[in-house]
Amino acid sequence: MMVRPLKMPIEFGGFETKGRTLEAMVHLKTSMVEVKAEEKCLVHALIFSMVRLSTDPNYKAYIQGRNIRHVVEILLVTTGIYLSAGGGIPKLMKLQENFKEYRIVAFGGLNCEDIVFDGQVESEKRINLLYDSVSKHYHVINNLTGAMKRRHVCRVVTKGV
Repeated sequence: MMVRPLKMPIEFGGFETKGRTLEAMVHLKTSMVEVKAEEKCLVHALIFSMVRLSTDPNYKAYIQGRNIRHVVEILLVTTGIYLSAGGGIPKLMKLQENFKEYRIVAFGGLNCEDIVFDGQVESEKRINLLYDSVSKHYHVINNLTGAMKRRHVCRVVTKGV
């Protein structure tokens, strides 16, 4: 019998996060997309975000793991990025150089101050990634206010109210 974690309702329609891992929070929150790929999760998360922002009809298929492997390989070849050693800050910097039409921001937790990487590119299109340092895995944040449990998050300086 599988025991599922109990969702504890709190204000603003959120759930209590105290004591839960980032992996559990990504699974629970609808404001984030869980990247299920075990390898090259950084590129998967990046593609999920870019496809969502461009309203591509393949978005749902990619999230379900269909037809994305070829797209991931093409992106890696065209950018010259190799993820054999993982996807750290140098890889994020290289991805930001190749995709200047997007501002890539990576968070190390669910607080506005937990920014690990900020591409600092002037762009309306922003990709918010969540890096779980325990599992060494990237996920996508689709809605900052929902993920951070804030009424408002300033997208310019990333401060929450």
